[in-house]
Parts: sequence; C-alpha cells; structure tokens
Amino acid sequence: MPLDSESRWRMVRRNRNKPEEVKGEVVIRDAEDADLVQVIEIYNYYVRNSVVTFDLEPLTLTDWEEKFSWIKSLELPFIVAISPGGQTLGFAYVAPWRQKAAYRRTVENSIYLRPAATGKRVGTNLLRVLIEKSKAAGVKEIVAVISDKGAESSIALHESFGFKHQGHLGKVGFKFGRWLGTVLMQKSL
Repeated sequence: MPLDSESRWRMVRRNRNKPEEVKGEVVIRDAEDADLVQVIEIYNYYVRNSVVTFDLEPLTLTDWEEKFSWIKSLELPFIVAISPGGQTLGFAYVAPWRQKAAYRRTVENSIYLRPAATGKRVGTNLLRVLIEKSKAAGVKEIVAVISDKGAESSIALHESFGFKHQGHLGKVGFKFGRWLGTVLMQKSL
C-alpha cells in the first residue's frame, strides 16, 4: 500500500535521525560520469518519498547522462560532495532558467543530499561552492524554485546565502494526492 505524504515525511525524518558517522573532511569537487549512479540513488529517493521534487517517476541513468552532458556542454557547474570513504553525500548543479537567449545568464539551482548527510553542513558547503563556480562561469542571477511543503531547511539555507524571496506560486504541482506550490527565491551575483 502506498504511503501518504505525512507517512513519507515521517520516514524521511526518521532516516535523518540515523546519521552516518562522517570522519574526515568531505570533499566538494566537479562531478564525473562515474558519480551519476550515486546521484540517481540520492535523487530518486526524493522522487519516491518527498515533495521536494515534482518528478513523479524515478529518473534513469540515461536521463541523468543527458542532463549531465547538457549542463557540462553549457560550461555550468555540477558538483558533488564526497565522504572520506568515497560515498556521494550530495550533489548540486545549475541549469538554464529558461531556454530563450535573453535568459542565458540566469540559472536555476538544485541541491540534494542523502538524508543521513543533512545537518552536517554538506548542503551549506555545496551551495557555497556552487555560487562561486556559477559566478566564475558568468552567471548573473541564480533562481531557486523550492517546494512550499517540507522544504523549510532549503529555504533557510538559501536565505543564509542572501537569496531573496521573490514570490510564491500556489497549486502548480500535484503529487501524492495533494496540490503543491513553489517558493521563488533569487540571488544576484
């Protein structure tokens, strides 16, 4: 029997409360093709168990290979956080905000962490490096589109880096039997 959204979030919170011990320094580096298997594992966890992504079906390796190739072809950053043991703890990237040429210096960011990596500043370090690399790539504006349900920590993270609230779109997505909105945030580089 499928879980309702509240049961899913209880499960996510329970997994967060069982942190893996991370000993040593987490390394933030550019993603490589070999990282995509763990990127898929992290992302698809959220597809199946949360409303922080509006994807309804898990993405495949082919989906991620195409996305990764496209982002790299645009010379935009796609980074990973790697534990001392070699496990991917999280990933972050930026992609074009819109396809029209006038938007070419505006991107949307995405950050996902293993549930056990939350609360360990992995997201903070990923966002810091992502902003630095985005600026170096010539990006002028970063937009964050964040679910208005269950993503309070993401909103707080973005606020801590100076992202400003630009609006709220209500009932733009439907997942797990309920309507969801998005919070729009923006940072000028």
